[in-house]
Amino acid sequence: MLKVSWGYIKMFLLLVLVVFLFAFSAKRNAARKVLDLSVEFSGDDNLFISHQTVSKLLIQNQGGVKNESKETLDLMLIESALNSNPMIKTAEVYLTVNGVLKAEIEQKRPIARVHTNAAYYIDDEGFYMPLSSNYSARVPLVTGYVEKNNLRNIFTVASKVENDDFLKTNVIEINQSLTGVISLKLRQCKFIVQLGNVSFLDKKINNLKVFYQKNLKEKTLNKYSKVNLQFDNQVVCTKT
Repeated sequence: MLKVSWGYIKMFLLLVLVVFLFAFSAKRNAARKVLDLSVEFSGDDNLFISHQTVSKLLIQNQGGVKNESKETLDLMLIESALNSNPMIKTAEVYLTVNGVLKAEIEQKRPIARVHTNAAYYIDDEGFYMPLSSNYSARVPLVTGYVEKNNLRNIFTVASKVENDDFLKTNVIEINQSLTGVISLKLRQCKFIVQLGNVSFLDKKINNLKVFYQKNLKEKTLNKYSKVNLQFDNQVVCTKT
């Protein structure tokens, strides 16, 4: 005669109940409607892309999301559409338990503004970023000969400016000539700083700082029209 193990039977029934409740909850949750949209921006408060624009992207790329059942939403498709926007660095889209479709947005961050025959930003990763009608960033202008698909040298200099307190305070323009010679314009200074190429950039900037501080102290900054840093361990100045 077989002995019935009530303990095993109870465990089996409990497992069946848990699976049933989980399946029922998942089905019920998927059938719920999207009740609202929520857009959150991380990082800088200056918005290059508005909440309204992101909300429109959420709606347009899903054919309208409010009152849609959760199971019909393609979150990966919506996320991909947001990430393809040239203002957005990263986007994460998810649904909350109370039926809110949330988008967490990190914007691109501009470090220079190209002002040639085309106008756009260079972001902090060295890529193209369009101008915004919502906000204009206070970053150095880039002038001269600039190709959108070849921003490497300009980005190197712009990054140096962005991460150096002295340069960030004083540099207002980065110019690149047709031959690739890079020059800087400083705030309230008449002279042009000629860097040449980006090799030995740190040494060149240190030489500039020494020159600037010395002449600032002596009140002779306005006596020069050009400060040439292209020569090793030298600052060659041209007087006005």
